[in-house]
Amino acid sequence: MWSPWAPPAVHALALDPLAVDPLNAGSLLGAFGALGIAVVLFAETGLLIGFFLPGDSLLFTAGLFCTTGARSGPHLDLAQVLAASAVGALAGAQVGFLIGRRGGRGLLARSRSERLHAGALRAEELLARYGHRKAVVLARFVPVVRTVLNPLAGALGVNVRTFTLWQVVGGLVWTFGLVLAGYALGSSVPNVDRYLLPIVAVVVLVSLLPLLLELRRSRRRAKHR
Repeated sequence: MWSPWAPPAVHALALDPLAVDPLNAGSLLGAFGALGIAVVLFAETGLLIGFFLPGDSLLFTAGLFCTTGARSGPHLDLAQVLAASAVGALAGAQVGFLIGRRGGRGLLARSRSERLHAGALRAEELLARYGHRKAVVLARFVPVVRTVLNPLAGALGVNVRTFTLWQVVGGLVWTFGLVLAGYALGSSVPNVDRYLLPIVAVVVLVSLLPLLLELRRSRRRAKHR
């Protein structure tokens, strides 16, 4: 039976799991639709093994595929994409926090990924420099850091209510912002999906702007002091 959460392409790709590229947003969306967004964001923000997944590009591409101007991929429903994005990102962050609260730093210590450890250092710097509320929000926009900061916040004993409130704020701004940006661009530019790769690269750079601006402000305040 057809389901709006899985476009027709899923039936063909389901026969060949190797045809799905977990690092390619278009491949993931073509295979699993909106449900794939929830699963990927949950893994990226809640499980340390998901640090390599393409959260930013997935959200933006999903927004593009909600418009009629995108012809090279599946057509997705905007409301379902927004709901799946929010559920995956918010549930993942909360689970990651609880895992860190129980497992502590031992989870990171057992990993051999240099990229993951580098992300952990950046996450600690964010927490120390900006405090828990700003750090939880800003981390959403930084790949790898948004994976590591949630369990790290749990391990450091960040207040549950504080973390929950601000991870919801950051999660909604991040997911809705990127999806709606993709939707707006796809609605205004015909056949915009032809230029998907350079657009996604720009989106990733733009997603880092909140962190860069906050770093600039903190340096100015430090010089003033």
